Amino acid sequence: MEEIPEEYEELFGQKTFAHFATLMEEGTPQVTPVWVDYDGEHVLINTARGRQKERNVARDPKVGVSILDPNDPYRFISIRGEVEELTEEGAVEHIDSLARKYRGQDQYPRERLEGQTRVRIVIEPLHVVERLSRRA
Repeated sequence: MEEIPEEYEELFGQKTFAHFATLMEEGTPQVTPVWVDYDGEHVLINTARGRQKERNVARDPKVGVSILDPNDPYRFISIRGEVEELTEEGAVEHIDSLARKYRGQDQYPRERLEGQTRVRIVIEPLHVVERLSRRA
């Protein structure tokens, strides 16, 4: 496991969107913009059971996550890792936490949860590349 450098952890506390790359069955990448979280050890993504990214990581745990600093797009962090866990446990609470961060709402809209089973994708960072701003 490789750690996220401390000077990049604040990106996870902002309304920063990540690009989440998974692998399709034939090996091509599938990239989705997602809400992202970090628990101090793992990168966390939340999705609904049956969506493409959930199906992809259930079959092949190799993933990539890229985050640009919203205030300085020349500063970024790119993470290659493996899904350590795909779990329903705590997934509804996690999507509510993300809704607070990204939408300022206490709960993810319940009408969107009807008929959905939420899952947390827990990613172990294996390789981290970061870039500080090179702007003059």
